[in-house]
Amino acid sequence: MFLRPLQLVLALILLGQVLAASNYYSILGLKKDASDADVKRAYRKLSKKYHPDVNPDESAHEKFIEVSKAYEVLSETETRQIYDRGGEAALKRHEEHKAAGQNDPFAQFFGGGRNEPPRGPSVQFNLEVSLADMYSGRTIEFDMTRRFICSDCSGSGANSPADVRRCGTCNGQGVVVQKHQVFPGMFTNVQMTCPHCGGKGEQITKHCGGCGGARTVERQHTLAVHVPAGAPEGYEERFQGEADESPDFEPGDVIALLGFERNLTSLDGRTIPVGRAGTTQPGEVEVIEGEGMPSYHDIPQGDMYIEYSVVLPTAVSDGTRKKLADAFSWSGRRDEL
Repeated sequence: MFLRPLQLVLALILLGQVLAASNYYSILGLKKDASDADVKRAYRKLSKKYHPDVNPDESAHEKFIEVSKAYEVLSETETRQIYDRGGEAALKRHEEHKAAGQNDPFAQFFGGGRNEPPRGPSVQFNLEVSLADMYSGRTIEFDMTRRFICSDCSGSGANSPADVRRCGTCNGQGVVVQKHQVFPGMFTNVQMTCPHCGGKGEQITKHCGGCGGARTVERQHTLAVHVPAGAPEGYEERFQGEADESPDFEPGDVIALLGFERNLTSLDGRTIPVGRAGTTQPGEVEVIEGEGMPSYHDIPQGDMYIEYSVVLPTAVSDGTRKKLADAFSWSGRRDEL
């Protein structure tokens, strides 16, 4: 009489292992760029096909559970984004953080902030553009090296789901408790990050061939900055979520900061490029080392000093005023123009 419940438990365990290794997009017959409407249509079609009331086959029942789980993840924007970035491992960590916040009265009192995944660092790029481009406007592409979550292992770092084992040292908790002596006869328990799994709660027996266990891979990434006509020096454009990816955090932003570039002709006829990133104030002095007067006997070659004189127009046309107002509106000082 206990055989059937035991078989049911074993079936659920095996099904859970299958789901953990599944690709939710493949289950629904979709590509990763499928729209929300595509996800709903695929779910309706497959759920009708495999529903136990329509299809009594045992394999159809298991397929119905897979389809329902895939739809549960992909139909919600938050869980879909987490799955796209880190696969099942990222979803598991998200649920653990969520459960921890629900069990923490302080997290609930302060709005459940602990449920929010950590955010990675932002990256700033100083881009030099010509004064002509800042005057007339231009779209400029630039390349950056960015880390992406490995598509081979979905960020787990393992060759396959079967190569991930629960850490035996911390029993999957990611932390261990050690007893420390405060003074003779007095001991205290200290919780520390597990030294064997680094706090992950898992150990990998065979690493992914695509990333070597790093969980992320490095690739070139191209972004396009639109420089509006009349953009001021120091104009900033922010690309949200375009910094390095990681299964452990939300990607930060890429910040493109524009400055101008121009060439000066030295006294010996050479061309010296001069670039500025950020704002330039009237009377500001820039030093270019080694471009001054040539060395004389024991006196080394001097430096070149450039003093900037910012010339402001005495009159501005309505069209130019509008362009300047649009360009400066990012700084919150539009009313001063």
